[in-house]
Amino acid sequence: MGVTLDDIKQAAEVLDGVARKTDLIHSVALSGINEVYLKTENLQRTGSFKVRGAYNKIHSLSDEEKAKGLIACSAGNHAQGVALAAREAGCQAVICMPDIAPISKVEATKSFGAEAVLVPSTYDDAAEEAERLQKEKGYTMILPFDDPYVIAGQGTIGLEILEQNPDVEVIVVPAGGGGLLAGIATAVKAIKPEVKVYGVQARGANALARSFKEDTKYVSQKASTFADGIQVKKPGDLTFEIIKEKVDGFVTVTEDEIAAAILNLIEKQKLVAEGAGAVSVAAVMFEKIPVTDKNVVCVISGGNIDVNILSRVINRGLMMNDRRVNISIEMPDTQGALARACSIISECGGNVLEVHHERGGRNMSLNSAYVTFELETRDAKQARELRETLEAEGYSLVRQS
Repeated sequence: MGVTLDDIKQAAEVLDGVARKTDLIHSVALSGINEVYLKTENLQRTGSFKVRGAYNKIHSLSDEEKAKGLIACSAGNHAQGVALAAREAGCQAVICMPDIAPISKVEATKSFGAEAVLVPSTYDDAAEEAERLQKEKGYTMILPFDDPYVIAGQGTIGLEILEQNPDVEVIVVPAGGGGLLAGIATAVKAIKPEVKVYGVQARGANALARSFKEDTKYVSQKASTFADGIQVKKPGDLTFEIIKEKVDGFVTVTEDEIAAAILNLIEKQKLVAEGAGAVSVAAVMFEKIPVTDKNVVCVISGGNIDVNILSRVINRGLMMNDRRVNISIEMPDTQGALARACSIISECGGNVLEVHHERGGRNMSLNSAYVTFELETRDAKQARELRETLEAEGYSLVRQS
């Protein structure tokens, strides 16, 4: 069973009054070689686009299927979508989640009334446990992406983008199993086929990107990324067939690039995105999408990031932008040498966060010491000037990051 434009339009009717029509906002900070807009699904109910597909699927079930109870597997966002939709439909829901899922997503799933079953390892292991429980208990399975009703629900985002921005030329979409990408591509290509649609994955979880490139379904041995919402080892069968036909290209982004995108969205757009939701922005920030002077929409698919992870991500993003740097110097182990180095840093506008002092190491002079400064700086230019000034003042740089 495929997915048609009529299926997506019907899903839009089902979701009317249920899913928010999220804002499409222009990003001055991200615009430059392209005019960039952000489709803010991170502000959707449950904090992610997933409620669209989950609700559309559950709405399609018979009373008998609902009465059996529902089961799903999810890293967190599909879990919340299913839990909310099940509650509103008066169904019981069991969600199998990888034990690496952020605590905030697990607790949010429970808050909607679902039972959360934590499974060791990754999403794919949670999927196997969900299949086992379905056979054992007779539950009705709500798949996270490889289902025509789910894909149609996600495709309603494509309808909204075309309505909100009729001049759009390129749409950049996060991808894990491919439901969001397949749905948006189906809607967009049916209405405005000249619009380019690109998928984005984390480099460490790139099964769908590799499958697209090799034109055959590829299954990864592992999926490694802090963007847990797209940490998927294998694409769906239906999603892959749709994507092969309708998507124009795929790119991948690194963990550092994702972190920088999250930081950019927080600082410049006042938006919180999770790793999976920010990969589209990372692809545009680091010019991975091969377009220039185009009207581009980035889909921010979710904002459910654990606050503990967020603090580490912000730090990584600062380091990526040379706004938090480590500078190690060798200096005489004499009175006043450290104070002078701190004074130079201050005069250059750096802010000292931490100082690590080491003396008596095997590879250093008996009369010298190594000092590592962790610093806040404005940008890469200031960090470079600070290093150059220290060297000009006679301090030897040992290592820098």
